[in-house]
Amino acid sequence: MDQLMVGFMTIMEPMNFLAVFVGVLGGMIIGAMPGLTAPMGVALLIPFTYGMQPVPAITMLVSLYCGATFGGSIAAILVHAPGTPAAAATTFDGYPLAQKGQAGKALGMACISSALGGLFSVVVLILLAPVLAEIAIKFGPPEYFALAVFGLSMISSLGSRSVVKNLLGGTIGVFIACVGMDSISGFSRYDFGLTHLMDGISFIPVMIGLFAATEVFRQAEKGIRKVVVDRKISGLLPTWKEIKSVKKTLVRSSLIGTFIGILPAEGGTVASFIGYNEAKRFSKTPEKFGTGCLEGIAGPECANNAATGGAMIPTMALGIPGSGTTAVILGALLVHGMRPGPLLFLQHTNVVYAVFIGMFLANLMFLGLGLGGAKIFSQILRVPNYVLSPIILVLCVVGTYALHNNMADVWIMLICGLIGYKMKAYGFAAAPIVLGLVLGELIEISLRRSLIVFDNNPFIFFMRPWSLAFIILTVVGLCMPLITSWIENRGQNNKQK
Repeated sequence: MDQLMVGFMTIMEPMNFLAVFVGVLGGMIIGAMPGLTAPMGVALLIPFTYGMQPVPAITMLVSLYCGATFGGSIAAILVHAPGTPAAAATTFDGYPLAQKGQAGKALGMACISSALGGLFSVVVLILLAPVLAEIAIKFGPPEYFALAVFGLSMISSLGSRSVVKNLLGGTIGVFIACVGMDSISGFSRYDFGLTHLMDGISFIPVMIGLFAATEVFRQAEKGIRKVVVDRKISGLLPTWKEIKSVKKTLVRSSLIGTFIGILPAEGGTVASFIGYNEAKRFSKTPEKFGTGCLEGIAGPECANNAATGGAMIPTMALGIPGSGTTAVILGALLVHGMRPGPLLFLQHTNVVYAVFIGMFLANLMFLGLGLGGAKIFSQILRVPNYVLSPIILVLCVVGTYALHNNMADVWIMLICGLIGYKMKAYGFAAAPIVLGLVLGELIEISLRRSLIVFDNNPFIFFMRPWSLAFIILTVVGLCMPLITSWIENRGQNNKQK
């Protein structure tokens, strides 16, 4: 408790408090711009922290991480272009709700859910960092394979109502993940002799193309749209009753996001998809998902922000980054003379707990900024599509090009946009492709490593407790629609009798 008080007093110093504010505001701006991800923002900010003390430097970086994770939902809700990969699942219900004239309500729910998930994960970070880090470090290739398969099993219920189309989309995503050099054997696959495909197809251009560019093409097809919604848009925020109605989703997604964040290399993207799927699975009205359901916003937003605090646990306690952004933050810790690991808590106690309090304050700060700015952000929907669409397309091109300074990524983004546009016309959804792309590489690598390490024993996945648990959850998840349908049919037959 004394350490927390010292951390609180440290973070309340003017320069440290200002660092948190600048980090949150900058993160929200970066997150709201498609293509400018949190890792990119943190990496760009590190050179400006060289002359700063460790506390304001690191707290500014982690505050940017928190702000950017929430900021991604702004573009996801308003223009159907997730600002960050972790906000991809937010588009499923956030954008339809905004199109109904309730953008303020969607942004408000995203902001509240994000803050609650982030605050929960920071509390877990403070209380249980050493214990949870010990559990995460025990995960080997079999556990990661089982976790990825569990995530992939959600494809059947994401996006389109057609299970076949969802599975086909997921297969396409997994295939895209296999393009490029094999990380184990070193052989190049499916690159068609093109050198820029040897490193594989990056997630960002595909995601921007399937979500943002596709929407630009669809709006262009509809023609000029002068007014998007009615005038009541700016006055809507979620009511207390609506917030209470999603409390179970918030608790579930907080737990999911924190746990997924603890697992090295997972992060908010996987957490958001799992949070969305579990919200739909446990909902009393799953048929409303995809039409502008508040649960469909609360689930992924709470989960992806909960993953921020969870990802900091292995980063600081073990020196193992829990996400792409924390990998950059890990480098920043080394730059400022602090080596992440168990000794960090002994040698730099004041800095560590100041960072913890800084993350807690950052979540409260973007809650205030988000709720206060929801009415302002929602006004973007009043912009005519002949003005907004070109701006979005330019941001897509700039954000994609900034990834590797490579025009090949821009071409991939545009091609994916055209493919997504045609697929949507035939009833296919982008979500299964995205999830397949996210999990494809993890499934392949963890499966092959498991078989190599355990002498090609396929039963190893059933012999380890955590991997067995994920496999059981996968089977239950796949069978749940059949079980639910059987129960409903049986209930109807009993009523008829």
